[in-house]
Amino acid sequence: MEPVLGRILANLASRVSGPMKFRLILQPVMALFLAIRDGLNDAHQGKPAYFWALFTDPPERRSMVKDGWKSIRKLFIMAVALDVIYQAVAIRWVYPGEAVLVAIILAILPYTLVRGVATRLSCRSRKKYCPNKEAGQSR
Repeated sequence: MEPVLGRILANLASRVSGPMKFRLILQPVMALFLAIRDGLNDAHQGKPAYFWALFTDPPERRSMVKDGWKSIRKLFIMAVALDVIYQAVAIRWVYPGEAVLVAIILAILPYTLVRGVATRLSCRSRKKYCPNKEAGQSR
């Protein structure tokens, strides 16, 4: 297990300086754009902050994940495809697990973290009611 983990870490580190490094900026920027767009839409519809609600609202979790996946799936697939191309060019071998890990880091993680923040900031700037199901009250 240790040699595999070492290989994964070395391969992940080599992506920063290797060919196609532009995608390390482009993919998170696209994820942020989508997250802000969806977060503003959530605020307009009076929905709770995305990331926090994923953990605190079990009945709605499935529909929220489905909605988030609908927004990010194309970017995720593109991130996997670009990483597979990178691996074929730079490493001369394809590790599918690494491609999925990189896509999660570059696309899903920024999207998930920023969507809820965008919702909260939009609610605060508009002085609009934002659901806070845990406290059971508005701000």
